[in-house]
Amino acid sequence: MDIVSAIVMLLGGLAMFLYGIEVMGDGLKNSSGDALKRILEKVTGNVVLGVLTGTLVTAVIQSSTATIVLTVALIGAGVLNLKQAVSIVMGANIGTTVTAQIIRLGSIEAGDNWILWLFDTDTLAPIALVVGIVLLMFIKTKKAKTIGDIFMGFGVLFIGLNLMTDGVKPLIGTDAFTAFLGVLSNPLIGILLGLVLTVIVQSSSATVGMVQTVAAVAASDPSVTFTFAMAYPVIMGINLGTCVTTAMVCSIGSSKDAKRTGVVHIAFNTIGTVLFMIVMSILQHFAVFGESFWAANVDSGGIANFQTVFNLITAVVLIPFSSLLVKLSALLVRDDKIPAPRHPELLTLDEKLYISPAVALAETTKAVAAMGALAKENFAKGCGQLAAYEEAVCEQIGADEECLDQFADDADRFLIGLSKAIESENEDRQLDMLMQTVPNFERVGDYAINMVELAQRLNDEKSGLSDMAKKELEIMCSAVNEILEITVDAFANDNNEKAKTIEPLEETIDDMVMILRDRHTKRLKSGECSVGSGLVFMEALTYLERASDQCSSIAVMMLARKNEAILQNHYDYLREIHAGNDTLYAAEKDRRRQQYIKPLKELQ
Repeated sequence: MDIVSAIVMLLGGLAMFLYGIEVMGDGLKNSSGDALKRILEKVTGNVVLGVLTGTLVTAVIQSSTATIVLTVALIGAGVLNLKQAVSIVMGANIGTTVTAQIIRLGSIEAGDNWILWLFDTDTLAPIALVVGIVLLMFIKTKKAKTIGDIFMGFGVLFIGLNLMTDGVKPLIGTDAFTAFLGVLSNPLIGILLGLVLTVIVQSSSATVGMVQTVAAVAASDPSVTFTFAMAYPVIMGINLGTCVTTAMVCSIGSSKDAKRTGVVHIAFNTIGTVLFMIVMSILQHFAVFGESFWAANVDSGGIANFQTVFNLITAVVLIPFSSLLVKLSALLVRDDKIPAPRHPELLTLDEKLYISPAVALAETTKAVAAMGALAKENFAKGCGQLAAYEEAVCEQIGADEECLDQFADDADRFLIGLSKAIESENEDRQLDMLMQTVPNFERVGDYAINMVELAQRLNDEKSGLSDMAKKELEIMCSAVNEILEITVDAFANDNNEKAKTIEPLEETIDDMVMILRDRHTKRLKSGECSVGSGLVFMEALTYLERASDQCSSIAVMMLARKNEAILQNHYDYLREIHAGNDTLYAAEKDRRRQQYIKPLKELQ
């Protein structure tokens, strides 16, 4: 094989290796999405727990950079603070060593041992590919596809690793490659090489895999020199290289704490590398562990073990100084002297969350719940303006409505982008519910503005509603404010039992509207109310009814997410319960009629 063919094979193997890591990581991520979300939500101020979380998450998604990107997004969403993020960053470095430990399977010498033969990559890769393709082609379920991706990624990873090994073998004996290995006797060149390769490849796991490939070939060829002393600086350079990608990600369109997370990652890896280089240089100089330890060729397992030990020791040493790293990042990235946003809870959606659809959906749900709470609050204030007009309150309602409109646009764009990353059916249904809930809450905010406009009209015309109309509207607003309260609470807490109580109240509100329209028409005819104030009353009823309609729509979407019959035809579901075929619905509606319609009738 000539040199060109060997290089092509090496690069092709690297491409397959990278693709295998990505496919396997995506499969693992999709299969553990909900678990990943729960783990991240439970991170506390305990640094050790944070380190373990970072380790586990990185082991699952097979990328320390992806873990840090996700952490940055959760900081922006307000789920994590900087101190918690620092511990996760430390753990991410440990988690990324799992890939190297998997790769070392390629150096197993099976011999006559059938158990070791099973773990030989020449055996393991084809088996994984066969299992993966069977799951993907013959079992047409989302779960099978996810597991199939894991097996296919695993198999492709090892096929790529074997190709890289076959590509390196012909290069080993060349003068250029020998000279290349020779310069690695200088530790600084080793660090620089690891850093540059990682920046180019954009994957520390792949770069370590390349080093393991060279080590595996050298270990089987006595004529090639690739010692532990030559290898360990490259591994430390690889750790530094991951910081470059992280720094770029953390600096683009992120909050100050997100940028500080990038600073902490750089400081953590740099300090760890410098300290380890000093210690390793001293150990090597005094031939601690013996001359043979430093001069003998290192194998793939030795590379994996050193990377693991390096990251573990660095984390253990620097964990006590995590608060100092936080202070350092605060000094380097200072706060801007700008006013805080009006509603920061509506500014939490970050495309970096796309890395984990389950986490992205959870954070979107929280943000939409915050949107609903603001819309509910705005509507209650809007109703209050009909009874007692205050210009300052009306201006506040208008400012909050602008925030709601902006969030609705942002959420729509975010969810459309997220839809491309959704894999499971449950996540797809959650996405559909969110995409329909956002405009429903947004319309409630619009109706608050409509109520304000009605109040302004009464104020401008120096007219007002009759005492009876005010009392009727008070009861009506109370009912609508309650249905909004129930809807927001049910949505925020994913409470379908509470969602079932929304439709009986919505139907009661519809009945109240019919009663009040009929009653007010009679007042207009008798001259008890002026035409101007009468029209305001009628329009107010319309907006109150529409607000309750939005609540009904949200409740039905919540129930449909976990009920196939409602999902297929929610009109049939509503028609059936309205016909009195649901005893719980009928009982709840009777209770609501006693609560709201009875007081209306007593006003006459």
